[in-house]
Amino acid sequence: QVQLVESGGGLVQPGGSLILSCAASVIILSNNVMGWYRQAPGKERELVASFTSAGSTNYADSVKGRFTISRDSAKNTMYLQMNSLKPEDTAVYYCRYSTYYGVNYWGKGTLVTVSS
Repeated sequence: QVQLVESGGGLVQPGGSLILSCAASVIILSNNVMGWYRQAPGKERELVASFTSAGSTNYADSVKGRFTISRDSAKNTMYLQMNSLKPEDTAVYYCRYSTYYGVNYWGKGTLVTVSS
């Protein structure tokens, strides 16, 4: 069983920045498929950024150039640096960890609100 705990959400003004963290209960390796997703009120959950099994990164078009995904294997933690935040970035942000066998684990999420 993999446990994931997100943190770092909060209220931020448009144009501001936040760093989200996702602490995992397992060792994070460079070939682990992991990612950040978000779900805004009334909308479906969508991919924000992810690591592939090859260690490369993918970003949603809406966040390219503003968000950066990273991870620290020594701390078993994945991060999402979010800059130039917009009101439309408001959502609950979740991290996901996928095992080699395709089993997905989710955290409980952290709320990000972008508002003046």
